[in-house]
Amino acid sequence: MPDTHAAEQLEPWQWSEEHWRKLVKQVRAGKRYRPDAWPGGARCAMALSFDSDHETNELRDGGKSIGRLCWGEYGSRVGVPRIRALLERHDVKATFYVPAVSALLHPEEQRALIAEGHEIGIHGWIHELNSVLPYEAERDLMLRSADTLEKVTGKRAVGMRTPSWDFSPNTLAIEKEMGLFYDSSLMADEDCYELLLHGEPTGVLELPVEWVRDDAVYFSMHRFSSLRPYTPPTDVLETFRRELDAAWDEGGIFQLTMHPHIIGYRSRIWIVDELIRHAKAKGKVWFATHEQVARYAKEHAA
Repeated sequence: MPDTHAAEQLEPWQWSEEHWRKLVKQVRAGKRYRPDAWPGGARCAMALSFDSDHETNELRDGGKSIGRLCWGEYGSRVGVPRIRALLERHDVKATFYVPAVSALLHPEEQRALIAEGHEIGIHGWIHELNSVLPYEAERDLMLRSADTLEKVTGKRAVGMRTPSWDFSPNTLAIEKEMGLFYDSSLMADEDCYELLLHGEPTGVLELPVEWVRDDAVYFSMHRFSSLRPYTPPTDVLETFRRELDAAWDEGGIFQLTMHPHIIGYRSRIWIVDELIRHAKAKGKVWFATHEQVARYAKEHAA
């Protein structure tokens, strides 16, 4: 049995082949699930998601900034209502991944989303980073998060997106223990695939994400660290639209991750509106929640 602790004291270029293979094999992509066609003969599935981090973006690191807490409040106070109105106007259902603390701060928001036919997924307790947690703490937080969302919404979540897509060596085993149907935190493919844990199938499906399809990487900033990434909204729309067009050409999935406190501004929300209009103009696009896409992919894979 290799001495893992001893190996971790070495530089990566000093690792044995056995050690680096073990690291790579922890969580891998298994069987791909791609249907020949989507419901109604659609060529493409379009899965919109919104991570309702709200105030937990500041709280998770022990932050106490009133300004950043207010920025999170904007996500619930303005962003989510604006998103809900847009989705209702287009008759499109989406998935909202909600930290338990966000759900406790804004319970009526979650109940309204469920009543309107949207999906609520698990997104951690306080937007914590799983990779820094001991197993017992991560398991406790994931179980409590699922129970809290069920208590608030009246519906048990079947899917999870880890906060910041941060995945520990224990995350998948806990998801399997919880009986979750799918995860949406990893990026080994563009189609759905089964997650393998140490080479063994888990039965947990992955609906993959990607940073290129995430609004935060284009618009986020931190005023005190001179971090000012900013991409014009027109360029972000073009990137997303090219992803959508390619998914349509290939018969795949266009999955998009957004945040109410980022995409919800007047100068950005039109990106979502334009994407939906573009998809409808192309035709043969199936708009669905992440759960619906994952279930259909698994049940109808070629």
